[in-house]
Amino acid sequence: MTRRLLSASIYVMTSLMGVAAFLYPFWLPAVAAQNNVGLAHAGDAPLVLTLLAGCAFAVLLLEVQDVAANAKVVALLGVLVAINSVLRFAEVAIPGPGGFSPIFLLIVLTGYVFGGRMGFLMGALTLFVSGIITGSAGPWLPYQMFTAGWMGMSAVLCRPLVRLLGGEGKWTEVALLALFAGIWGLLYGAVMNIWFWPYLTASDGGGPGLYWSPGMSIAMTLRRFGAFYLATSLLWDLMRFGGNVALMLVAGMPVLRVLHRFRRRFIFVYRPAPTPTEESRPVATAAYRKAAA
Repeated sequence: MTRRLLSASIYVMTSLMGVAAFLYPFWLPAVAAQNNVGLAHAGDAPLVLTLLAGCAFAVLLLEVQDVAANAKVVALLGVLVAINSVLRFAEVAIPGPGGFSPIFLLIVLTGYVFGGRMGFLMGALTLFVSGIITGSAGPWLPYQMFTAGWMGMSAVLCRPLVRLLGGEGKWTEVALLALFAGIWGLLYGAVMNIWFWPYLTASDGGGPGLYWSPGMSIAMTLRRFGAFYLATSLLWDLMRFGGNVALMLVAGMPVLRVLHRFRRRFIFVYRPAPTPTEESRPVATAAYRKAAA
């Protein structure tokens, strides 16, 4: 129980750290404009990446020390991250349309089947490992890790709706997950825009009403960010929306079956056997000997 509480507290603190990392520029009295979008957060990104990676490995150590079943789940997580990293490598070699990427399928399904904690690790570690493999590591990497982690963590929220509709093991379940993955395809792009948006100015192109400046009210900030997103990112992210939905509808059912099979084999709830009565004691003893043999 103590390890679980400690693990949960690490996840909460990590998520709060991610929110702060995205939003702190909006509270600065002045933000240095960047002509190169890739240089946004260049000064603080190494620290954020170090803290995020440290939290992820701390959680992994806690999970492994809990029970033997969790060690198997961590091993499965490593396999899934490796598969997703290969998929991203293939995506870099043969780019898909717009913002589409095949990696989001496993991130969503892992979080849905194994829970929010493993979903967060799946998303964060996928972007971390694949970023190193593909050579796409930069100041944006920790922010991609946070966003993909939140995608996997929130996938568990689909469970109550699936149960309510009686869709477990049916196409209803896959359809709901496809819609969830599609919505996150848009959210992923919107959240990642926050990473660099405060550093842009009107001189970077577009109308002056698309950019943020210190001292702007929250309502004006949201209005300008919405206008910026519609003008610059919506079409790109719609490709990710459509790709996530299509990939989930095509591959969601078989992948779900495989993940559920692993979950049934690796995760179980221990229930102590009831104390045998005088009448059932010989039967219970015989059953115990047979199981021990």
